[in-house]
Amino acid sequence: MSTETEHFFIAGAQRSGTTYLYHLLAEHPEIEMAVPLRPEPKFFLIDELFERGLDYYRAHFFNGKPGARVWGEKSTSYMESEKAATRIAAAFPKAKIIFLLRDPIERAVSNYWFSVQNGLETLPMEEAFVKEQGRRNQYNREKISVSPFAYLQRGRYIDYIERYERRVQRDCMKIILFEQIVESANVLRDLYGFLGVAASFVPASLGKVVNEGEKGDSTMPPGLKQYLIDYFTEPNSRLAERLDVNLSKWWKTSMP
Repeated sequence: MSTETEHFFIAGAQRSGTTYLYHLLAEHPEIEMAVPLRPEPKFFLIDELFERGLDYYRAHFFNGKPGARVWGEKSTSYMESEKAATRIAAAFPKAKIIFLLRDPIERAVSNYWFSVQNGLETLPMEEAFVKEQGRRNQYNREKISVSPFAYLQRGRYIDYIERYERRVQRDCMKIILFEQIVESANVLRDLYGFLGVAASFVPASLGKVVNEGEKGDSTMPPGLKQYLIDYFTEPNSRLAERLDVNLSKWWKTSMP
């Protein structure tokens, strides 16, 4: 494995298509992705792993893919971790950081059903969302790296992006909307170019559905939907300004 400029990290967000993106990147002949896909490496988040050093990181999570020039890791918990952001920036100052973002309300619903599916959530959706603040830190940190109940907070993407911007140069960060990458192959070609690999490659996984979670009943009372729209208005507005993009298609909210 070569220099720090050839590393990148898919840092989030959870339930936003990052597994799909992992496959699109792993298929590229010039890219080697860290393994396993599950559980995610979380090397820069878990103290016990990080203390083993970068030589361990390279040897343990990468297999030496022939022809690879760029090495990447997907650990979506990194988005929420200031510790991970600091460690990544110190270890690989020129590494590329990728954020894949999804309509935060759809993401919250998907996150809720993921927690239900994994036996972590027993409350009805509306109660879980409304009571999030009081429950967010009520989880076993020895077994789970980040809160399974941070359904709404996790969708305040701009807060986490700004944290990374204090540590990583802007031109080393790429922010992609989930809706864009599933609608246009040009977004993937642009990402390949950002990573410095051949943009003409077409992966077999392009357009395929992967890691589709349990959907459950996604209907919600009008009052809850408005509660969520109100919750995300401020962070979505800041994100829209940061990206210079109209986010009104996210649940038909009136974003700038």
